[in-house]
Amino acid sequence: MDKIRRKLKRTKKVYRYTYYIISILYLISFIFFAKSIISLKGIETIIRIIILIGLFIYFIIYVLGSLVNIILRKNKTFLATSFLSLILIGVFSIGSYYINIIYNSLGNIQEKETIEYVTYLISLNDTEFNSEKTIGRITSEVDANVYDLAESLYVKEKLSNTIKDYDDYIYMLKELVAGNVDAVFVPSNYLTLYGKEEGLENLEGSVKILYEYKETKANEDLVSVSDKDFNEPLTFLVMGVDSEHDGLNANAAFNGDTLMLVSFNPHTLRTTMVSIPRDTYVPIACKKNAYSKINSAAGGGTNCVVETVENFLDVDIDYYAKINFKGVVELVDAIGGIDVDVAKPDYTHHHLLGINCKGRFCEQNSNRGTKGKDVIYIDPGMQHLNGEQALAYSRSRYMYAGGDLDRIKHQQQVVEALASKMLSFESISDFQKILTAVSNNMITNMDRSKILSGYNVIKKMLNNALKGEDLISIDKAYLETYSLSVYVPAQHGFTSAQGYYVDSLDDIKNALQETLGFKDEKVIKTFSFSTNEPYVVTGPGSGKRKKQSLTLLPDFTGKAVGEAETFCNNAGIDLSIKYVDPGSDYYNANVAVGLIGRQSEHGGTLMNNVHSLTVYIVNTAVNNKPEPKDPPKVDKNDTEDNEDEDNIIQDNNEDDFETETPDEEEIDDSILDMLE
Repeated sequence: MDKIRRKLKRTKKVYRYTYYIISILYLISFIFFAKSIISLKGIETIIRIIILIGLFIYFIIYVLGSLVNIILRKNKTFLATSFLSLILIGVFSIGSYYINIIYNSLGNIQEKETIEYVTYLISLNDTEFNSEKTIGRITSEVDANVYDLAESLYVKEKLSNTIKDYDDYIYMLKELVAGNVDAVFVPSNYLTLYGKEEGLENLEGSVKILYEYKETKANEDLVSVSDKDFNEPLTFLVMGVDSEHDGLNANAAFNGDTLMLVSFNPHTLRTTMVSIPRDTYVPIACKKNAYSKINSAAGGGTNCVVETVENFLDVDIDYYAKINFKGVVELVDAIGGIDVDVAKPDYTHHHLLGINCKGRFCEQNSNRGTKGKDVIYIDPGMQHLNGEQALAYSRSRYMYAGGDLDRIKHQQQVVEALASKMLSFESISDFQKILTAVSNNMITNMDRSKILSGYNVIKKMLNNALKGEDLISIDKAYLETYSLSVYVPAQHGFTSAQGYYVDSLDDIKNALQETLGFKDEKVIKTFSFSTNEPYVVTGPGSGKRKKQSLTLLPDFTGKAVGEAETFCNNAGIDLSIKYVDPGSDYYNANVAVGLIGRQSEHGGTLMNNVHSLTVYIVNTAVNNKPEPKDPPKVDKNDTEDNEDEDNIIQDNNEDDFETETPDEEEIDDSILDMLE
């Protein structure tokens, strides 16, 4: 060694120091590069190992070979190998940089282990809050998290106010608006969750925050974790966050307005995508399977939404992703826009904006602007949309007759266009922009290694593209629904919901099972069409409208008892008949003697919740008014024509409302459908 050292000292300093510097730089950059490469678990494992071994062997050859070349004064050979080593050092540095960007970006979109939960105490703007005011609070059975935070806030601020407990957020907030309670405890995302409900549309501008309380706790959403990766069929639940801000933090809460289940089979590259309308009336898992709009499950957290959708679609959900709507703007712009066939609006006037769009599509921008440049206009037909336009089209429902159902179709169009465009980025810079947009605006419970396993799927899709084949087969499913005005006892009023058709849901369930490989795909061997009708491509669930999912209890007020008896006999409901006189709490002075004045269960209540019914017959008239000799008879074929001209007003459960009772034949048909 001493002999080699002496010979090395006799060489030119420039070559000697070049040798030292390149050797050190190569070793350091190689170590960082190797660390980055090793982190890419599941991606070409054998190739990665071979590359790293080969590069390390080259390092040993360079160190020994260059030493010999310098001593023997083979300067040209030394310079050539040194130049090659410098190129490799550059590759190592750039490669490590971009791999770390990918790795860190994937880490940023992972659901965090802890989360900051926030609750507010709010009141109306014109309320002067003091210790004499009454505070509304949700019960621990409905929302244990907010209940506990409210308790902590109450103690921290040394409040002494009277507490009134509620078992429904919507009713509690309506009580606040009506002035029946002075202040209420709510989660920080109360406007997102409930600000679009009937009667609460102007809530944001009419309330103020009195107190705020924060507490960092373990993230309850981390319970939902699967062991599957992209090497086997997967299901994803996509939940939209309608945020007014850029980015998405760990405390971002979603409103349930956008629920999209995506099933994917990596072997067949087939995807079935189904969006669930926000007002679909289903059992909510965290509310003991009580029926409510499916978007209300968002109030119970991610786990509640996941379990509710699992029960509804009869499928196990492996992973979820929360996506900030406003991030769509950044993502679409990052990929240079998307091509979407914009549906022609059904209406020319946008009632929310208060403007005539003159045949064009128009909607608010991402900042919810309503005037001038804040309004987004798009011509119908195939268009190249930028981020603002894509978001506006995804959100819109007021210009289309289908309302929320049309909005779902638009969202699926945008998602499909995004997925296609994201796989065709043209440069590393474009890829970096996509990663940044995704990491800023998405949170998922899928870890890095599971996400990286998708590499093989992407490789397979790109191979298909090179062969001229489709990247992926996407089946867009549509759940057929119908309007359902349901009386909700907890809210002391009606809510506008959506029932669904059983055969439509069954068809979607079957498509999901086929995609996941649990059922064999049915091969269609026949095909027919009419030249007089346009050919329409339909997805799973579309056009199937047999057997409604839910039926409602009719309002029997003002009807003959025989009508209630027939209905209850067909429905298997125990009927009790009681006669009441003036002075009874169940007496209805607006109904003629001999007819039903009240009923124990409110008209419009879900039949699922009705097992027995008591009807109260008016026995005598008030102030000895002349009584009819015979009670009026009800014509089975035309019950509505025999209603009182002024309409009969029911006053059950402290609420007055008007309802129309359906024809008896229609009632019998609905009962037969329900019993089937």
